[in-house]
Amino acid sequence: MDTEVSSGEERGLEPQEEDRAGSGRLDGGAALDSARFPLLLGQSGAAEAKSSHIYRGLPLLLPPTTLAALADSWLREDCPSLNFAALATGAVPSQAALWAKSPGILAGCPFFDAIFAQLNCRVSWFLPEGSRLVPVVKVAEVQGPAHHLLLGERVALNTLARCSGIASAAAAAVELAKATGWAGHVAGTRKTTPGFRLVEKYGLLVGGAACHRYDLGGLVMVKDNHVVAAGGVDKAVRGARLAAGFELKVEVECGSLQEAVQAARAGADLVMLDNFKPEELHPTAAALKAQFPRVAVEASGGVTLDNLPQFCGPHVDVISLGMLTQAAPALDFSLKLFVEEAITPRF
Repeated sequence: MDTEVSSGEERGLEPQEEDRAGSGRLDGGAALDSARFPLLLGQSGAAEAKSSHIYRGLPLLLPPTTLAALADSWLREDCPSLNFAALATGAVPSQAALWAKSPGILAGCPFFDAIFAQLNCRVSWFLPEGSRLVPVVKVAEVQGPAHHLLLGERVALNTLARCSGIASAAAAAVELAKATGWAGHVAGTRKTTPGFRLVEKYGLLVGGAACHRYDLGGLVMVKDNHVVAAGGVDKAVRGARLAAGFELKVEVECGSLQEAVQAARAGADLVMLDNFKPEELHPTAAALKAQFPRVAVEASGGVTLDNLPQFCGPHVDVISLGMLTQAAPALDFSLKLFVEEAITPRF
């Protein structure tokens, strides 16, 4: 299936729609603070150009066979047997406009494409991946048989809405961290929806955050239950170090400076200071770095967009937020069939 990206002039958007597509809001229609979210508002031309280049390359991370398999499974889940509504529409060639109705970051275009590719439909994008959305704006058009457009509608919208919501939350988190002058990494976690992890991890990347480990094979993480099962921090870390070999890093979840020092001495590459309050986190991280300057420190647990800046500090290398995938609100999109020229519908 061919996917196109059209310019504003080619797609026939009204001038006000074009303006809305380039301004920025995050939630509830409230304007973003340009000092806190410069990239979302396009305040930095060089940084935005770099981000645009990254966005264009991100779909290359997604193997076509994996995309096709996921799309097929989602469609089979939604329609495992008979599609009775297809008799109401028939297979007449049709077209539909995709409208963004809430502000945020557009993410998940490859998944949207893959779903409609399974149904022999063609998607033409008017805005590229990573675009700032200010409603109401037309994002794409889809062409194909009417019954296939409607068969893919809800599955495609669900995927795009969820991925875009995660990208929007990730982008907000990254901007909050950057605004403090902190140079570390904002990351997600493995707290993802079963069967939907690829979409959610991809959304993190579009939003500018790090994925953290994708699965159990990406990094050896020794958590509190591993320590209990192994009989102590030292035994757990040394066992993990042997299993990891030269190719994997070992991270250890710690609840105190004493545990962090034990983990570092045993060979941990990263130490996660879990559920530390900011006033406890920074002196603990500083003390650990004083002894083990090459050990990376991750702060995790209880971090939200409201308190994220408090966790940013010179001795913290990574801040991970489970809420980016667990609690990010989905963006609102609609797919509306039209006969000739798509006009902005009344929502």
